[in-house]
Amino acid sequence: MSNIIETDFRNFDLNLLLTFRALFEERSVTRAAQRLFLGQPAVSGALKRLREAFGDELFVRTSRGIAPTSRALELARQIEPFLQSLHQVLTQPPVFDPASARRVFRIGLSDSMEVLLMPEIMGRLAVAAPGVKLIARPADSTRAAAMLDEGEIELAVGVFPECVQWQRRRALFQWRFVSVYNPRLVKTRRKRLSMEDFLRHRHVLTSFSAGLHGFIDERLDMQGLKRDVVFSGANFATSPFIVRRTPAIATVPDFIARVWCDALDLAMSPLPFEVPGYEVSLMWAAARDQDPGLTWLAAEFAHAFNGWGERRADP
Repeated sequence: MSNIIETDFRNFDLNLLLTFRALFEERSVTRAAQRLFLGQPAVSGALKRLREAFGDELFVRTSRGIAPTSRALELARQIEPFLQSLHQVLTQPPVFDPASARRVFRIGLSDSMEVLLMPEIMGRLAVAAPGVKLIARPADSTRAAAMLDEGEIELAVGVFPECVQWQRRRALFQWRFVSVYNPRLVKTRRKRLSMEDFLRHRHVLTSFSAGLHGFIDERLDMQGLKRDVVFSGANFATSPFIVRRTPAIATVPDFIARVWCDALDLAMSPLPFEVPGYEVSLMWAAARDQDPGLTWLAAEFAHAFNGWGERRADP
């Protein structure tokens, strides 16, 4: 069907419809030319092309100018609403009404971000946009940009140190690494883990590369220190339950740590050594800047977590 439409329009100039309307309303080639700021020969030529396109005389000469044929009267009833609709599309920005919208958005993010963000966002959408649905797809900082370029997702959430010029980025909040443990099994002299406490206990690690050596181990290597990693998993689903049942420590982003602590009655502590902080951002394709639905969804994320990092008290 699309090929038929393309073939039909390939040799048809849509500007001819404006000439048709001017001729229909003015009933004069001369007045139509004046209205369109064209010469009379140009309008006469356009009328010839209209007649060829529609296979009808369309307008016939009378003592008072020109009069539309029955075919022209029929076309006028169809062309005018089309031109009005096209004018509205070209001159009025698109709108998005969350309350009545029926749309599916595809979001790219890690499982830890999904645990943190989706309950809050879905709670907001249930009230403000009950017809909006979200699909979460696994995406980290190494894949999100490509997934946006390929149209697999419309919005990415994560840590994106770089942003190419054909994509947009909007900061959400800051996070840092902290340690999580069961205070009934991991005994400490103070509420915060000391370096001795940190190295004395076993550790569980979330590693996307499925290894026993991660970023924290690299930081310890710089100090000539080593921790004992006894479990490595590719996501954040298993580690909190291991920590809850064994005297082990998990070092994770503070936003997921707080979810674990609230749900499983665990404790968290700053690391006993310095590590950099990170910024969570939204990222989308610049080509979608004028998409009102996506603009609205990005604003929902921003409003839900505006100042979230600053509101958190130190553990």
